[in-house]
Amino acid sequence: MSVAMHRQASTSPLLWKLDSIFSLSDEEKQALVDLPMRIKVMEANCDIVRDRDKPSECCLVLSGLVCRYKILSDGRRQIMGFYIPGDIPDLQSLHLHVMDHSVGTLSTSSIALIPHENLRDLLGRYPNLAAALWRDTLIDAAIFREWMIGLGRRSAYQRIAHLLCELQVRMKAVGLASESGYELPLTQNELGDALGLSTVHVNRVLQDLRGEGVIVLRGGSLHIPDWEALQVAGDFDPAYLHLRR
Repeated sequence: MSVAMHRQASTSPLLWKLDSIFSLSDEEKQALVDLPMRIKVMEANCDIVRDRDKPSECCLVLSGLVCRYKILSDGRRQIMGFYIPGDIPDLQSLHLHVMDHSVGTLSTSSIALIPHENLRDLLGRYPNLAAALWRDTLIDAAIFREWMIGLGRRSAYQRIAHLLCELQVRMKAVGLASESGYELPLTQNELGDALGLSTVHVNRVLQDLRGEGVIVLRGGSLHIPDWEALQVAGDFDPAYLHLRR
């Protein structure tokens, strides 16, 4: 593979992601492709960046599944977001120089590390790219708000169904889901850490969703036989994801 093709392949998840939320010119897309980056493959359950670190790079998820999380003083973990290919989960480190949480892998993942200095230079030269990443950050905040509503007001049944809907829409936007499902390399413990539920409670809800014929979960793959029923189960409205299509 030529250097140009390798760069294109490395940045294609980011191009897909930004294209789903913003309109970019061919020149701006090429500028993203030309960004210097260091590719790294990491096993599951590895930290990309840790709480209190002072990173000099941002990480772009190329494959796999990544999470943002915080460890409490008693050792419990709260997952605050799942990140898929095309996402830059630590983009805020461009301006907040000390991490107040950790970012780690949940499955074997490929990431691209982009030096802050190169990203700042790019955004200075292309204001429209800066606007695109600003929009991406605002959508990330919208997802946080939706998760907060879920933790505070939705039932366990609704929380799980809502999350499964959210991941379906986000993954489909970047070409990683079909009309009927997607790969879901999450354990019940990880779902519990994200949704404030015990593993036993997660298992019970998943059994209910299966029993109702709303989902089929097997071998790390989620099949959704009835998308409308899953949306109703999760009280899901995708408007907060602010997708262009």
